[in-house]
Amino acid sequence: KNKTEDSVHITVVGGCFPASQSMLIVKVLECMEAVKDGADEVDIVISVGSLLDMDYEEVSKEISTISQTIKQLKPSVHLKVIIETGVLDLHQIATASFLAMEAGADFIKTSTGKTSPAATPEAAVVMCECIKKFYAQTGKRIGFKPAGGIVTSDDAALFYGIVDTILGKEWLNREYFRFGASRMANNLLTEIENTEVKYY
Repeated sequence: KNKTEDSVHITVVGGCFPASQSMLIVKVLECMEAVKDGADEVDIVISVGSLLDMDYEEVSKEISTISQTIKQLKPSVHLKVIIETGVLDLHQIATASFLAMEAGADFIKTSTGKTSPAATPEAAVVMCECIKKFYAQTGKRIGFKPAGGIVTSDDAALFYGIVDTILGKEWLNREYFRFGASRMANNLLTEIENTEVKYY
């Protein structure tokens, strides 16, 4: 392998993406097999139904069980937890963010892209504020990934600005800040190259 190959991570969705509606054992096995097959990062969706029922213990148990299991197989693996912000109010988004971080998420992510709205500035502000508070309490940096409905360079600049303003320069790198937006990637590359790009 060369340096470029080593720096490219294999990322998968797991845990019965995108609805996250199955038994925990199925979610765990799916994520385990993905890591065994070489995944470096696993994206799962929070149990939205349990969250809306205010069964926070179940939400936390699912995330922590998956996190502990995959990290036993590969300690370097990253777990990204999708909040699905479009179906939650701002208070629920904050609750879900803290539950995910406390249960072992390395990243919290706004959306699957399967609901509308997906990533919104309001959700991003709440999630980044939660990450800031969590860091102040624990000293652990959690990553942030807005995803879904981010299409233009202006969209990218808006979310970049939110992260910069709330979390600061330490988060403005691929270790702690990602976009989930293939259409935006094409548009950014088109602007940079000054010719239409349809890579993604």
